[in-house]
Amino acid sequence: MQKAQLPRMAALTIGGMKGAVSPQQGRLSLSQDLFEAARAVRENAHAPYSGFRVGAAVRSKSGIHVGCNVENASFPEGICAEGGAITSMVAAGDKAILEVLVYADADTPVAPCGGCRQKLAEFAGPDVKVSLAGPEGIRAVMTVAELLPSSFSLK
Repeated sequence: MQKAQLPRMAALTIGGMKGAVSPQQGRLSLSQDLFEAARAVRENAHAPYSGFRVGAAVRSKSGIHVGCNVENASFPEGICAEGGAITSMVAAGDKAILEVLVYADADTPVAPCGGCRQKLAEFAGPDVKVSLAGPEGIRAVMTVAELLPSSFSLK
């Protein structure tokens, strides 16, 4: 199976927020570029046990960071798409999430698991937008606070 190629992203500033656009696609809305990135990276997911592939994209000040789920025969050791995207962001030197999009092909919107909700709350403010999407587009939009109303914090 050939891995999906992610579109090359170029930096773009829209309304004071830094986003990204694909040179082939021109300008995209802030959520649309996350949608395209999450949809593309989902194709690279390693899900041989469940067959359930998920892609996630987070926006930070430096751009878009993506992740996909990676299952492991030792089930608790897998990586969720959201955690992968956050790891990518932190590895790039950013520590603040500005927007999130999770993409999965399911009958209903797929929200992050409890652990990923807490990971998102670690790097995103309570008002950061979290979009849940599928093949037909964005299905639901909520904030981090709505996703995890009583997050744990040492701050």
